Amino acid sequence: MSNPFAEARPRAHPFVLACYLFVATAPLACGATAAIAADMPVKAAAAPAAPPYQWTGCYVGLNAGGGASGTNVTTAVGAGGYLAGLDPGEVSNDGTGSANAANVLGGGQAGCNWQTGTIVVGFEGDLDYYRSNSNFFNDTNTLPTSGNSFVIGQSLTTNYLATVRPRIGVAADRNFGYLTGGAAFTDASYTESYVDSGGGSGGVTASKFLTGWTAGAGWEYAWTDHVTIKFEYLYAAFPTTSATGVIVGPGGTNPLHGSSDLVIQVARAGMNYKF
Repeated sequence: MSNPFAEARPRAHPFVLACYLFVATAPLACGATAAIAADMPVKAAAAPAAPPYQWTGCYVGLNAGGGASGTNVTTAVGAGGYLAGLDPGEVSNDGTGSANAANVLGGGQAGCNWQTGTIVVGFEGDLDYYRSNSNFFNDTNTLPTSGNSFVIGQSLTTNYLATVRPRIGVAADRNFGYLTGGAAFTDASYTESYVDSGGGSGGVTASKFLTGWTAGAGWEYAWTDHVTIKFEYLYAAFPTTSATGVIVGPGGTNPLHGSSDLVIQVARAGMNYKF
C-alpha cells in the first residue's frame, strides 16, 4: 500500500545534476591548476649542474721551493814513493764518508695534459736554478807510519736541476693528484784535496754532465679555468763522478782516486697558466 503521507519527490533533471557537479568540483580544479602553475617557475629556475673541469691542454708556469742534496764520497790511495806502510790505507779510510747540503731553488716548467674520464696523462719538463755544495772534511788525523798530521776534503757542486717526466693521475673536478717519474739532469763539479805536515799535497778535480732518474708525486688545483697551483715532491739520483790524480811529497808520489755520487730531494710549489 502506498503511504498517503509520503511527500512526492520530483525526479532530478540531468541538467541540474550537471550544474551541481560543476559547482562542487570547480574550486578543486582551480586550486589544482593554480598549484601546478605555481610549481612551474620553481622548476624552470633550477640551473643545470656545471660540467666537471677538464685538464686537457698545454701550460707554462713558474715554481719555487727548497732542495736537499746528499753525497757519499770515497778515497783510494795507491802504493807509491811518498806515503808508505799503513799511511795510504789511513788516508783512504779518513777520506771516505758522506755530506749533505740544502738550498732554495726556483725556475719554470711547461707541459701538456690529456684527460679521458677521470684519468689524466701528461708530460712535463722543467729547469730550476739549484746551487748545491756538499762538503766533506775529515778531522785532522795523524799518519800512523810517518807521524805527520793530514787533512783531506771533498766537495760536489751543482748549479741547476732539470727533469723531463710523464705524469699520470686521477682528476676529481678541479683537483688532480698524480705520480711522476722520468729523467733528471745536472752538471757536477767534484774536487778532492790532500795536505799533510810533512810537505805532501795533492788533489783531483772533475766536471761532468750527469743524467739520472727521478720519481715523485704531486697535487694540482685549478684555481680558475686558466690558472692552476701545484705542490710537488721529487727524488732524483745520479751516477758517480770520479777523478784520478796524485799526492806529491818529498821522495815520491802516490796515486789518488776520489769519487762522489749525488742524490737530490726537492719540495716545491708552482703556478701554471693553462691555454
